[in-house]
Order: sequence, then structure tokens, then C-alpha cells
Amino acid sequence: MILAQAAASARPLSSILVLLLQLYTFVLFAYVIFSWIPRTPEPLVPFQLGVRRLVEPVLMPLRRVIPPLRIGGIALDLSILVLFFGISLLLLPLAASLPF
Repeated sequence: MILAQAAASARPLSSILVLLLQLYTFVLFAYVIFSWIPRTPEPLVPFQLGVRRLVEPVLMPLRRVIPPLRIGGIALDLSILVLFFGISLLLLPLAASLPF
């Protein structure tokens, strides 16, 4: 009985966590797209700054551990890929526990 109540009360928390992780994934996509634009149009600058404030604190520790991959004259930042992969790994068991 207690386990059933605990499982039932954990579902709303799991669904909220899944929703937040999925929203953060969209923020990461926006971050990647903004990184490809050399000069952001003026109306989008506040949005870009907001996205950077959400993503940079999470990426900084990863960047200290994972150096950029040098390919010729280009340095590929792999930390964003590791973050996408980590979020996907977190979402798998959380989403599987939801009833829908």
C-alpha cells in the first residue's frame, strides 16, 4: 500500500521532470542554432542572451573535462553532444515510468 502511494505520488514529479528536460533540450537546440549565426539580428539578442544564461552554466563544467576536438583549423565542441546524450539517458527511464 505504501509503495503504491509512493509510486502514484512520484508520477507527477516524473512527468514534471520529463517536461523540464524536454524543454531544456529545445533550449539546447536554440543554443546550437544561435552558435551558427555569426551576428544575431537585433530583435533576437535578448532571446539569445537568455538561452546562453540557461546553457552556459551547465556546459562550463563539461568543457573543463572534455577538450574540443581539433579537426584541421576547426575546433569542435563535444560538450554539447555529451549534454544531449546525458539528457537522453535521463529521459529514457523517466519517460518509461509514465503511464502514457
